[in-house]
Amino acid sequence: MTCSPVQVELHEIDRMSNRDGEDRFGVAQTVDQSDLNDSEFRGGGTAAPRGPYHDSLPRATRFYQSFLLVSGFMMAFHVIGLNSSYGVFQQFYTSTQTNIDDGKGQDALVSLVGTIGTGLTWSGSIFVNPLISSRLNIKIVALSGAFFMSLGLFLASFATKLWHLFLTQALLYGLGASMYYFPILAITPLYFDRHRGFAMGIVLAGSSLGGLVFAPVQQYLLDHHGIQWTLRILGIWNFAVGIPVSMVIQRYPSSFRGGSEAGQRRWINTAALSKGTFWFQALGAFLQAGGNVVPIYYIVAYSVSVLSLSPSTGSMLLSVNSGVNCLSRVAMGILADYVGRQNTLIGGVVLSALSVFSLWYSAAKTRFIAFVVVYGIFAGGYNALLPTTIVEIYGLRNYAAVNGNLLFIRGLGSLFGAPLAGMILGSHARIIGIGVGGGSSGKENLEMKFNDVVVYDGVLLVISALCVVYVRWLDAVEKRRWRWRA
Repeated sequence: MTCSPVQVELHEIDRMSNRDGEDRFGVAQTVDQSDLNDSEFRGGGTAAPRGPYHDSLPRATRFYQSFLLVSGFMMAFHVIGLNSSYGVFQQFYTSTQTNIDDGKGQDALVSLVGTIGTGLTWSGSIFVNPLISSRLNIKIVALSGAFFMSLGLFLASFATKLWHLFLTQALLYGLGASMYYFPILAITPLYFDRHRGFAMGIVLAGSSLGGLVFAPVQQYLLDHHGIQWTLRILGIWNFAVGIPVSMVIQRYPSSFRGGSEAGQRRWINTAALSKGTFWFQALGAFLQAGGNVVPIYYIVAYSVSVLSLSPSTGSMLLSVNSGVNCLSRVAMGILADYVGRQNTLIGGVVLSALSVFSLWYSAAKTRFIAFVVVYGIFAGGYNALLPTTIVEIYGLRNYAAVNGNLLFIRGLGSLFGAPLAGMILGSHARIIGIGVGGGSSGKENLEMKFNDVVVYDGVLLVISALCVVYVRWLDAVEKRRWRWRA
């Protein structure tokens, strides 16, 4: 590329503009020529160019960029890593060894604890992002989130009823996770242009590595120290790491704050919501979130109840899925910078849907292991690539508002995916080698129910894939040009 990063971004925004100097969402488009002259913007060690929409960012040295990536990686490692390894808790809370008496065999209710926590992590963005764009110190927002998230885990160690878990491991944990997660996620794309896909892939790869680490660690702690100390150790460790991670965050640029006129338009701008592109992207995000949590929550359960594997082996398979997912996020981020972010996103969603139908349905041990790996590869790119496609489709100035709305919708989607799968499974005994009613017939009955779950999950992902493809086409229509690399 011969253009500087800022030139690339501003030229991309210019191509979204109409002849009257308005962008596609009705915000006046005026860029001073001097804004184009600073090739060091967000990555070379000097302040950002000054203009109506580019207030000077804090000094963006490569050292700070690297520090930001490490901190973002560790944040995602804890937040999404814990979310994605909830399947270990799902297996324990529904088993006969559970400390939650009303949780035995209740997959739908127990999965709702995890999905509320995960859903609030995402949907909390609609409340957290305005805090980030206000005059509040976003370090305090992130640090408070780490505290509440950790407190939720710690208090859950004293739970004996499901409603205790709903208050602690679901509500308090989920709200805290959202406050901890979004400050770094909001500022990271602002410091990268040329390699934004790679940068977000690095940050969000932490989520998959977190699942890789937390799944076997949680199982080990459960086996050797019990559920109470498992939750306490996780809570204390999470807050200990959250303190230095939160301290890395610098101020949010005033040109992106809600306090400025332009910033206020960003948060209340409804023109983007009237676009067909947004609504189909929202539907796709909703369904993908609902479909994506099903394998994550039920890999361990399927391994134990259908394949008669031990809980530790099931946790290891969940860990393998997260590890593959981690590598995939980085690889797909790099691939996206070359072949197009929307193209890569489409490929990932389509192939993940196909893997559910072709590899999970009536899967024996070998085919199920193949599913765990293949699904991890193709499902890994969605979270990493969605923010970069938002910038590409809607422009940098609309990133926070559109991203906040889509993440809120994804949070809602994650709330229904696993609980509905649990309702399909129904209440049953969760003992190694024994399914509903016990014996081989009970196991066969449970396998049939899991096949219904697979069909349900696959349909969600297929419709999501169709939405993503349609968004790609609508974006080209609205811009009045087709690019193979998009």
